[in-house]
Amino acid sequence: MALQRTRSLLLLLLLTLLGLGLVQPSYGQDRMYQRFLRQHVDPEETGGNDTYCNLMMQRRKMVRQCKRFNTFIHEDIWNIRSICSTTNIQCKNGKMNCHEGVVKVTDCRETGSSRAPNCRYRASASTRHVVIACEGDPQLPVHLDR
Repeated sequence: MALQRTRSLLLLLLLTLLGLGLVQPSYGQDRMYQRFLRQHVDPEETGGNDTYCNLMMQRRKMVRQCKRFNTFIHEDIWNIRSICSTTNIQCKNGKMNCHEGVVKVTDCRETGSSRAPNCRYRASASTRHVVIACEGDPQLPVHLDR
């Protein structure tokens, strides 16, 4: 009888924590979220020049092979996460888990003449629309779609 009651209480506690959003995201989702943060989020900087791109691509370990294009978002992570609460739109892969927002960015484009690990990039800073794929509960950004 006591074992049955303990199980019931544990189940109730788990359901309560799930309902409050206090349970951590799944390992796969958390790994994708962490990768998104590493590859695309830099809230402290404004970026905008070639030196910034060259440095950040090295720091964020994206030069083992020269990544042709990468975007750094210069917004607070909570502002980026709030994009996940906007209306769902279709992603490039056909899924309906993308969301659109306007953010400050630096786009880094590989020059085409560099070789890893000494990759060289051209920067372009702007405020523009981005499309972000979000997953999980709570919704977290996991992919910069465009």
